[in-house]
Amino acid sequence: MKVAVVTILAGAVLASAEVATTSLPPLKEIHAAAATTLPESPTSDVKGLAFDRFYQIWIENIDYNDSEADTNQQWLASQGILLTNFWALTHPSEPNYCASVGGDTFGMDNDNFNQIPENVSSIVDLLDTRGISWGEYQEHLPYPGYQGFNFSDQETYAPDYVRKHNPLVLFNSVVSNDTKARQMKNFTSFDDDLKNKKLPQWAFITPNMTNDAHDTNITFASKWERPLVEKLLKNDYFMKDTLLLLTYDEDKTYIHKDGNRIFSILVGGAVPEHLKGTKDNTFYTHYSMIASVSANWKLPSLGRWDCGANLLELVANKTGYVNYDVDTSNLLLNETYPGPMADGEHAKFSPDWPVPLTTGNCSAGHGILDIVKKTYAGKTATYNYTSPYPWDAKAGYNNKVTATRKAANSTGTSTTDGDSKKNVGVPAHVPFSTILIGLVLGVPSWFI
Repeated sequence: MKVAVVTILAGAVLASAEVATTSLPPLKEIHAAAATTLPESPTSDVKGLAFDRFYQIWIENIDYNDSEADTNQQWLASQGILLTNFWALTHPSEPNYCASVGGDTFGMDNDNFNQIPENVSSIVDLLDTRGISWGEYQEHLPYPGYQGFNFSDQETYAPDYVRKHNPLVLFNSVVSNDTKARQMKNFTSFDDDLKNKKLPQWAFITPNMTNDAHDTNITFASKWERPLVEKLLKNDYFMKDTLLLLTYDEDKTYIHKDGNRIFSILVGGAVPEHLKGTKDNTFYTHYSMIASVSANWKLPSLGRWDCGANLLELVANKTGYVNYDVDTSNLLLNETYPGPMADGEHAKFSPDWPVPLTTGNCSAGHGILDIVKKTYAGKTATYNYTSPYPWDAKAGYNNKVTATRKAANSTGTSTTDGDSKKNVGVPAHVPFSTILIGLVLGVPSWFI
């Protein structure tokens, strides 16, 4: 695999976090680590604008129409808000998981044993700026902080836990720290944390390869998911001010008219009663979840595609942020742009790591993460990360998509597309539509 990775990460976390030399440690080593490695369960109570806890449960590879037709998914939608215009970002699975916490795919077009250098930040770095507790719950992870490629069912040897469905394990900045690594736990730890009231404020939940529909189907996965969610909805501790996203990594059909739209639902105590059973047609992607978490807790941005992503309306309404309406007629999110994590399966390899933004307020309105500004000081952003959807003019990637945005306190709209964003005189980090909004309001574009 052609990946410009500085170091190879560790396969196991024992007394201290090490970086790995193997993608699959020997079973004896796994069992030894499982007997001695304890989970880490930090807690916090940082109040947010729209929610105080944000969790995601992902299942796998289902087309929107198939989910929509499932009776258990219909019931889940009746308990909250159905997001009818939510899009995955690419194929196959792993780059979607990566993007959901890193704000970028880095060109990843595969499900390999990928490792992202320590100087690339993730959502963990954003949460840490305000001491917001976080964790992962990965079904059948053999022990906290395990970094191996997979862990099979030891009786049937069927795929069970897989690294490619664990977003934070991809980031050296997480797994090279022993305490952080041990915040990646299994479902037994979730039961313990729920019982002991030690749940974190942000968490990512991944079922195994059977329960997540990857090796089964939507009927099987929904019969697993609904009872779990029903139980949680009845738990006062879990429900209080919690927003739970039920979504998918990607659709099943790589090329079709829906172009990677996925059936997604918001449930939980943070959903107002009058919105339960309703639909939201706002354009969202996995990047919107980073942006929404950032805006909710007044965190900075990673300066990547989370910077311009639309916010969940529950959050946007609390901040006054104006989302974009994206014309998805020409939107294709089935592949990705060139990058250092590509091996040529769906994207072209490039040795250059994309440079994030180092200036601007982004969707959250709280600037760029300090370590990002320091690391990339003086460098020009690779992409126009203030766009509400990923695009690359050089690669011809989504550069014909059009988005409109209503100006705040105005009935007018502004328009942007891939070609207009290339206008001379418009900075690479400010979308052309934002310039127009600034003219309408009589305020500088950087203020919006």
